[in-house]
Amino acid sequence: MDNIISQTIDAEIVTELVCAFYRRVREDDLLAPMYPAHDWHGAESRLRDFLLFRFGMSEQYVKERGHPRLRMRHLPFSIGSLESKRWQKLMGEAMDEIEVDSETKELLSAFFAQVADFMRNRPD
Repeated sequence: MDNIISQTIDAEIVTELVCAFYRRVREDDLLAPMYPAHDWHGAESRLRDFLLFRFGMSEQYVKERGHPRLRMRHLPFSIGSLESKRWQKLMGEAMDEIEVDSETKELLSAFFAQVADFMRNRPD
């Protein structure tokens, strides 16, 4: 799926998507408290670099941070189905804002659903 995604989007779209997503997260009552207020730029950069890595567009994430180890990196945060679903909702809204075409949105939504579910680290 990642190869198909990289054929339908480019780095500029990924950057726009991440920016649109974090505009929403900053205002979100559930997700915003998980982020240090002083590190919004860092959070955006890490997500952008991770997505570019996963979609085969850049090795920057691995060069700077090593293997993604997403579950381990997210263990300090309490993530249940509510947080997972909110993350997906905000990402969907961000895709709508930047007008991702329907085929690409479907592919990205499936990818984001897998990642968001994988990040869950507490029972509901």
